[in-house]
Amino acid sequence: MNDATAIDQTVRKSRDWRRWLPWLGAAIGLSTLAWVLRKFDLDRFLITLKGADLRFLVILPAVVIAEQLVRAWKWRQLLFPLRAIGTIYLFGAIMAGYLLAALVPFGFGTIARSWLVARRESLKLTSVLATVALDRLSDGIVFVCLIPIVLLVVTFSDPGGIRAGLIWGGAGMLLLFVVLIGGLAIYRQKASTPALARLLDRLPARLAAPLKRLSTSFAEGINWPVGWRAGAVVIGSIAIKLLAVTQFFWAGLAFGVALEPAQYLFIMVFVGSLVILGHFARVAGSFIIGALFVLALLGVPEEQALAMVLVVEAANLLSVAGIGALALWSQGIAISAVRAEAAARGR
Repeated sequence: MNDATAIDQTVRKSRDWRRWLPWLGAAIGLSTLAWVLRKFDLDRFLITLKGADLRFLVILPAVVIAEQLVRAWKWRQLLFPLRAIGTIYLFGAIMAGYLLAALVPFGFGTIARSWLVARRESLKLTSVLATVALDRLSDGIVFVCLIPIVLLVVTFSDPGGIRAGLIWGGAGMLLLFVVLIGGLAIYRQKASTPALARLLDRLPARLAAPLKRLSTSFAEGINWPVGWRAGAVVIGSIAIKLLAVTQFFWAGLAFGVALEPAQYLFIMVFVGSLVILGHFARVAGSFIIGALFVLALLGVPEEQALAMVLVVEAANLLSVAGIGALALWSQGIAISAVRAEAAARGR
């Protein structure tokens, strides 16, 4: 067996193992969900659904749309050093990106909104991706800053050391975000230096040239806006989190659940932390599991909690599916073609 054959077999085994990861994550998610709902009463759940106040359920999709509109406006400020792009178009790109993230395998959906904007505006994909990185990091910093506020103002039972977990998790995330932001700033300064060029020149010629182009274009997108736009990014991140908090407020009112204002903030912080952990651990359903657990922690019966979680999830999915599909259709992009291309790249 030659070296090329051995390497090919190793790569194939690695891919075979990765195919099992979603199934393992699904199994862990389902077993955890079964444990969380171990005292679930189906008849009471159906009665809860029948008694829903539709007035509040109608508000939920509007809140989801408002949240993503604010995100689009915030992204506009980060993209402004590259090009002025309309908020409504960016809103459609974001929703289309979420849709592709849910439908397309191999992670293609995570860069879909950047691809859509770069394609339409004739920008470099890596430059737009850099602005998405700034968007995510600014959101992360605001999210971490909310954790100590929640721990100070919300009283809750603490089985298993939840408070300590949030403290250490928040500290870890803050350190990570600061390191990433600092790394991006340093990269921005060093991307065009001769030292990096010499380093890349040591690679084979067929790799060195494209890597130089990618490093330069990515650095072009690491450009924090100045003046009022810089403040707008921070304000936008805060507004996004506050709108996200209200989703469970409206869902609760629909099923007769009213919590203290700070407790809704606690729900968002707890679920957000668990979703981040679940993303890295590849555990399916981490949002539903985390939301059910924290609602039970706050004294909400399982049946009402499940109804709240399902309508919040449905409002997000339906909004993304409808607007995202419309955005893709308006640009003449077929989801089936994107899936086929992503599958081909993943082989």
